[in-house]
Amino acid sequence: MQRGGLLALNIVLRQRVHRARVDLQTLSCLTVRRRLHIMGPAVVAESPRGPFDYPAVRRDETVAEVLHGKEIKDPYRWLEDPDSEETKAFVEAQNKLFYNFVEKNPYRKSFKEKLTNLWNYERFGAPFKRGDNYYYFHNSGLQAQAVLYKLESLDGTPKTFLDPNKLSEDGTVSLNTYGFTKSGKYFAYGLSASGSDWVTIHVRETTDDASLNYESKPIEWAKFTSIEWTHDDKGFFYNRYPKPAHTTSDKAGTETDANKNAMLFYHKIGTPQEEDVLVYKPDDPDFIVHAEISDDGKFLIMNVCRSCDPEKKLYILDIEKTYEKNGKREMTTNPEIAKVVDEFIAEFDYVTNEGSVFWFQTTLDAPKRRIVKYDLADPQKGFVEVIPESEDVLSFNRVADNDKLILAYLHDVKHVVRLYSLKSGEALTPKELPLPLGSIIGSLTGRKEDKEIFYSFSSFTTPGMIYRFDFRTLKHSVFKETQVNGLQADLLETKQIFYTSKDGTKIPMYIISRKDTPLDGNNVTLLYGYGGFNVSILPSFSVTWLTFVQHMKGVVAVANIRGGGEYGQEKWYDQGKRDKKQNVFDDFQAAAKWLVENKYTNPKKLGINGGSNGGLLVGACLNQAPELFGCGIADVGVLDMLRFHKFTIGHAWTSDYGDPDKKEDFDVLLKYSPLHNVRSDKPYPAVLITTGDHDDRVVPLHSHKFLATLQHTARNNPQPIMIRVETKAGHGAGKSTQQRIEEATDKFSFLGLTLGATWTD
Repeated sequence: MQRGGLLALNIVLRQRVHRARVDLQTLSCLTVRRRLHIMGPAVVAESPRGPFDYPAVRRDETVAEVLHGKEIKDPYRWLEDPDSEETKAFVEAQNKLFYNFVEKNPYRKSFKEKLTNLWNYERFGAPFKRGDNYYYFHNSGLQAQAVLYKLESLDGTPKTFLDPNKLSEDGTVSLNTYGFTKSGKYFAYGLSASGSDWVTIHVRETTDDASLNYESKPIEWAKFTSIEWTHDDKGFFYNRYPKPAHTTSDKAGTETDANKNAMLFYHKIGTPQEEDVLVYKPDDPDFIVHAEISDDGKFLIMNVCRSCDPEKKLYILDIEKTYEKNGKREMTTNPEIAKVVDEFIAEFDYVTNEGSVFWFQTTLDAPKRRIVKYDLADPQKGFVEVIPESEDVLSFNRVADNDKLILAYLHDVKHVVRLYSLKSGEALTPKELPLPLGSIIGSLTGRKEDKEIFYSFSSFTTPGMIYRFDFRTLKHSVFKETQVNGLQADLLETKQIFYTSKDGTKIPMYIISRKDTPLDGNNVTLLYGYGGFNVSILPSFSVTWLTFVQHMKGVVAVANIRGGGEYGQEKWYDQGKRDKKQNVFDDFQAAAKWLVENKYTNPKKLGINGGSNGGLLVGACLNQAPELFGCGIADVGVLDMLRFHKFTIGHAWTSDYGDPDKKEDFDVLLKYSPLHNVRSDKPYPAVLITTGDHDDRVVPLHSHKFLATLQHTARNNPQPIMIRVETKAGHGAGKSTQQRIEEATDKFSFLGLTLGATWTD
């Protein structure tokens, strides 16, 4: 599970929870030319087999770069080519080794059966209204992908509107992004194949007898995009990149080409993509723009992002004025754009507007965020405060019933939802939406004109329910309550503790376990972390973790380490990035020590896990303190910190990591880069690295090169060092239910074998 990893990309495309239609993760500058030295004829060597009979892997000692005066060897550079026969043979041999190993787990079949049983429960999304109809997502239990249903009324009979399961035989085509017109007449949706970030955008009408596809050909090469319709139903805005030079449509997602020159286009439905209007192209090829239609449909709000930094420029396009100027009521190329904020100084997330007056959620002079307003017709006033910064972190917002401003705050990694008047900023009655203690909002739906909202909540041990709140009656009612087959919730408990990191900082950590867990220091424990990109790791329901806790009597600990957004940008995020990245690793290692000192586990029984930036976390901690852990599982990790910026969207991660082409950043990165700090002086715990062949976010070469280096340098390690490479899978989003079950079974079979877990029914 790449929990934080699937969220980090929204740092660039930061749509609020209630507007989010893109399930994204780590998104993703000056480039200094590097000199590649080939020292004499190629020298080819093969890694010794080691105690686990590792496959022989060619090692080319002659490949090196001189970076800022240092020679950096890269003997597995050839693994950067995903299409070479040699790389394919490497993957096949390593996968065979891994599966031969995990099949030895006597509880493997039992784990899969119990996990499948727990997965087989109905899952509902919060309904939302478009036009005269309601829509909601639903999975009956083991369906590969959730199905989008339509309701004519809340008590009506649901009808299947879009079923992604019919789009591929194996369920690996998924819905990545979508958008309805304001009238509800048209629906545009982006499909992703095999988990790739590339999407093809299709359009259909929403009537029951409508053809599935309105357009003759889908829009191609869209990426990191929302779909924002103009209110006249004529077309929509979307992001796309130039077609990569080294791929074709059928191989999209396996290439490593850098994603640069993002462009914002307007597509008029019924016309070929070649006629789409270029609305805006940033001057810098590394920049990307996120666009959002205003609630009244008259403006396009644009955030220009330079990386994953939350700071962004704020531009506003007056659509009505553009229509008036061209006289055709159509979008034109390079329209006039008001540059409200033309420098990277803060977050500016659109809330709503009334005429020329706009409300924004911002970090301007408020690292924990506040609400301000800005009058486009009177810019001299600047940003005027409406809701001041709180002690808690403002997480997301929603406006409903015209003047009701709903703000969700994080208080010690738990949600508190407060209601205010949009215009006056005064607290309303009720002051808060009811939430069980320790719960978080999963989704919140409703528009400015709606008299009702729907919101779902959950916790680590309860899947939760969906509430409906009616602003006319001020009453809550249960819309759906989720029941999970085989979940013994009465056996489980969740605690939140605070421990002290190396520099004295207090760090929160959740611990999920059985109530009868003995504190004897012998529990098999999984410590999870992320620590980056301003992403908060919140309580969320996971049947995989609960299968581990319930049937393997395991303990799950989730450390809310720095680098995330749990306590705001200044106090938490900034303290875990760039030259302060070591704080993240120190926080995580301190969590491991606390669990041992407080008798939850011991190093031989402690496993660590993280995905994407969390995979980097695991890799760095395995190198720095291998004696603290019994097993490390690094999912889709960023592991080559000297070349990450050269592939797909990696250049956007310099916000957190720094730029390897700058000496001061290079010096920091070299100290912790997992690939470049593999050691031979201490034994490693068991190591599992996972990746997907269609991961075009953190490309598989990171995992391949790190594994080869570990198997070579620590070849006589008494514990296994292995990789699991999944086919037809990407960074995590879009996986079918079956893929998720298979992945979890494999990972926990490895964890159980290496940590000596037992089983109970």
